[in-house]
Amino acid sequence: MRSARLLLLAAASLAVLTAAAPALAQVQPSDPWAQAASDIPADSNVRFGVLSNGMQYAILRNATPPGQASFRLRIDAGSLMENENQLGLAHFMEHMAFNGTTNIPENDLLRILERRGLAFGADTNAYTSFDETVYMLELPNAADGTVDDSLRIMREQVSEALMAADAVDDERNVIVGEERLRNTPGLRSIKAQLGLFAPGQRISNRLPIGDLDIIRTAPRERFVEFYQGYYRPERATFIAVGDFDVDQLEAKVRAAFESWRPTGPAGPEPDLGTVAPRGPETRILIEPGVQSSIELGYIRAPDRDPDSVAERRENLIRRIGVAVLNRRLGEMSRADNPPFINASGGEAELADSFTAASVSARFNPGEWKRALEAIEQEQRRLIQFGVSDAELQREITEGRAGLENAVAGAATRRTPNLAGGLVNAVNSRTVFNTPRTSLDLFNAAVDGLTAAQVNQVLPTIFQGEGPLALVVTPVEIEGGEAAVTAALEASRLAPVSAPAAQAQLEWPYAAFGAPGVVESRRELEAVGATVVTFANGVRLTVKPTNFRDEQILVSVRTGLGELGMPADRIDAQGLAPLVFTAGGLGQLSADDLSRVLNGRIYSAGFAIDGDSHVLSGATRPEDLQLQTQVLAAYLTDPGLRPAPFQQIKTFFPQIIAQQMATPGGAFGLQASELLAGGDKREALPTAAEIAAMTNDDLRASVTRGLSTGPIDVVMVGDVTVEDAIASIAPTFGALPARGPDATPPAGSDQRRFPAATATPVRLFHTGPAEQALAYIAWPTTDAVSDRTEARRISIMSEVLKLRVLEEIRERQALAYSPGVSAAASDAFAGYGSVSIRAEIAADKEAAFFAAVEEIVARLRDEPPGEDELNRARLPVIESLRRSQAGNEYWLTQLGEVAQRPDDIEQILTHISDLEAITPADIQALARRYLKSDTAWRAVVVSSNAPAAQ
Repeated sequence: MRSARLLLLAAASLAVLTAAAPALAQVQPSDPWAQAASDIPADSNVRFGVLSNGMQYAILRNATPPGQASFRLRIDAGSLMENENQLGLAHFMEHMAFNGTTNIPENDLLRILERRGLAFGADTNAYTSFDETVYMLELPNAADGTVDDSLRIMREQVSEALMAADAVDDERNVIVGEERLRNTPGLRSIKAQLGLFAPGQRISNRLPIGDLDIIRTAPRERFVEFYQGYYRPERATFIAVGDFDVDQLEAKVRAAFESWRPTGPAGPEPDLGTVAPRGPETRILIEPGVQSSIELGYIRAPDRDPDSVAERRENLIRRIGVAVLNRRLGEMSRADNPPFINASGGEAELADSFTAASVSARFNPGEWKRALEAIEQEQRRLIQFGVSDAELQREITEGRAGLENAVAGAATRRTPNLAGGLVNAVNSRTVFNTPRTSLDLFNAAVDGLTAAQVNQVLPTIFQGEGPLALVVTPVEIEGGEAAVTAALEASRLAPVSAPAAQAQLEWPYAAFGAPGVVESRRELEAVGATVVTFANGVRLTVKPTNFRDEQILVSVRTGLGELGMPADRIDAQGLAPLVFTAGGLGQLSADDLSRVLNGRIYSAGFAIDGDSHVLSGATRPEDLQLQTQVLAAYLTDPGLRPAPFQQIKTFFPQIIAQQMATPGGAFGLQASELLAGGDKREALPTAAEIAAMTNDDLRASVTRGLSTGPIDVVMVGDVTVEDAIASIAPTFGALPARGPDATPPAGSDQRRFPAATATPVRLFHTGPAEQALAYIAWPTTDAVSDRTEARRISIMSEVLKLRVLEEIRERQALAYSPGVSAAASDAFAGYGSVSIRAEIAADKEAAFFAAVEEIVARLRDEPPGEDELNRARLPVIESLRRSQAGNEYWLTQLGEVAQRPDDIEQILTHISDLEAITPADIQALARRYLKSDTAWRAVVVSSNAPAAQ
């Protein structure tokens, strides 16, 4: 499995990577650090090391966000290491690592972390893939107690898991529930793809979820065999990134892991098989509810060359070629009457088993032939005629801009992202280097690079066995695989012509009138913000921060949002977020916009909130003026071209069918309107309603929404107040003055929770008969003005979550991932809810509702203990503190302070409100809101289920 060259070079790395060795002979890691065999320098800020037992570690101090840390423990083993009688046990073993160890009882492991402020799922998690298993902890603080507990738990998980037979039996149904949850059309498409791309190779039969028969019956001894064979120090890499002293943490890591010794024989490296010689071949998967797609793949052996300067230069040239192809395909998808919904090409290696170069497209049912011809011929056009000088320079400019921005923001990279990057570097055998090194390598690689040189490399990308055509469709294809194969062969014989050159464009939105004059300015010292009002009424709220270098977030709020939409009928405006930016601007299409602003850092988003229309963007200080110009242009001259709207109309039936294929998707489609008391603003349009809509309807509705009411701009990040004013004055500040908000239609500010249902409402999905979903919700209150009650309810829901996980997931194994949530509207008075939902087996409906009733009754009858309350509350508080160290949090919180100054107190009291909650408060809230006679219940069952006898 591993490169022989890498393994031979590992010994040379030990003198560099290992500290003073103890008496025990040095053990060689299974995946040595890539820099040992590379001419690329690793990031010198990272302390790389290898313990005498072969375990590697990487430690990096990083203070964004301050005081926090991310731990990762990677095991160099996944489902590819399983024997035929172990299918699924690598993933099962990941579960068992949380179910009791030698020194930590089963129920205590998560509770220890919860007491330190880590939430299950959000901060305490793990995943298993083909070739690795990774345990992850997000530490809310790097205090000694939190670090020590975290290291102790991770060490116990990988060396002291008990795998008690009764615990294994208890967990079997949890895994079965996970398989049931993940058994979707998408997963079945992946199985078909692996079967086509890698027949006879181990990976084609090693999806991590495994074999249900083995999961249900495997004895404890098989778990022990896998655990001892692959959970070994020489297969482990520990990664720590955070706000700590590196020397002290390294000492703690050594103290925690250096004594780890393997037990039992080492597991063998599996034979992954080889890529077999293939000719053109077609496979069709008919899967109701799936998105129609076609993929043309070219398969070859994996590239096992070490990471190096030369290797990265070659890969960069290949990526440039693919990037040009993807731009062309994207422009085709946005044209009138496109041959596909979207399309893209790519090149990737999968788990050291094969490399696939492919081009794929999603299309509307029945249009497979147009899509196939379009992607095959466009890929061939790229190979035959190459890229132009203009296309090459465009990709170089964009790539360099992104890397330069990364260099400028390197000091404030996010800790979890760095930890993930280090894990990826180990798994991909690449050097973890600095952003500056990446930029220098890029500049050296493109220095003097010509289109002719790129074009010499292009033919090598789409080479390999094949082409292998995989068509995934919800309906049969007339003529079957033979028809697809014949169409592919005919397309390959069709001549292609060179692409047309594109005209040069200028940016036409640099002037909006005479720059606005500042009329007033007031400081909001409590939140570190400044409100600036311009003479035309535009309000600017600015909060300079040092959370992220080179990041500025901007939002623009205006109009009435949902309050301005009718509640009794479907409005085409509801589709606007799906098509708004794709429609470009009045004078520039979306593709024109991308070309003319090539190399600039900006973005544009659009949303309709409960009480406003919102434009948003993210940029850097250098491009702040451009960012505000872009948003002002979208506000005053949105393109809203018909092609994106027509594409959504055509595509919408597939969206519905795809969502209806799973219980969760079907619930989301059908229940939103029901939970809003029949409010059509929350309803999904029917196919007939979509068909009746026109782009003129949408344009008129959106334009009306954007053109009325005051404009509030919020800017947060690496910006000064003066620079913010300078960017707004000639854009939004220069616009004509606006009047007050339009008056909402009568009753539009009302939204009501539905009437209680003693018998669950029955909804239907189109997926497997054994899949179902159960849901129960209770009405609560809003967060329109005073948010205190809503915050207290949210903590009550966290207590419920602990009990639901313990009872419904762990004790009864009714569902793999039951959810509890609390919602409180900030636009509709009195509207809020607490809900519990779970995707369950079809025959577990009664058991679910009985379990919920017991959980809720206990909370009404008796308050939680102080420990349970803290385990529910502390992760929420720590998550909030994390959020407060980010620009995104403040952009949201400051959205309306210019017009609602009382929001400031609500912002400042959030944590103190949570800290003040008592166990008695939780019980009182349960009694007030969690009443059986107010609950709304629903189940989603399969329309394919056999009728009851």
